[in-house]
Amino acid sequence: MDQTPSSLEQALHAARALVMADLAARDVAEADVVSLVEDAVVHRRWWVEQWPAGVDFVAGLVAQDVQDALLEQHGRWPLCPVCGDEDPHALDIEPELGTDPHWVCPKAAVIVAPVGGLR
Repeated sequence: MDQTPSSLEQALHAARALVMADLAARDVAEADVVSLVEDAVVHRRWWVEQWPAGVDFVAGLVAQDVQDALLEQHGRWPLCPVCGDEDPHALDIEPELGTDPHWVCPKAAVIVAPVGGLR
């Protein structure tokens, strides 16, 4: 009996771990926020089941989903560490739909960290 997780499950677990690492790095990995991550993973599981070629995009999409949910419930996240406190703004995910997603500052146009690599 093969117990190897599917590529979808591996991608979802990796996406969950990367987003949780970023949340923990910014001290916002509280229970209600973890629930947002789980909701995003469930949604993206369905999405990839409908479009299997999208499995490589799951990490960036889960990060975007969590960022959107946090904006609605808690405010902007993650705040840009590059531009300082004068004009607080959130980082963006680039590419929006692609592999190797990164957090970028939209104002300074610089890569801050890969998803999962915030400090």
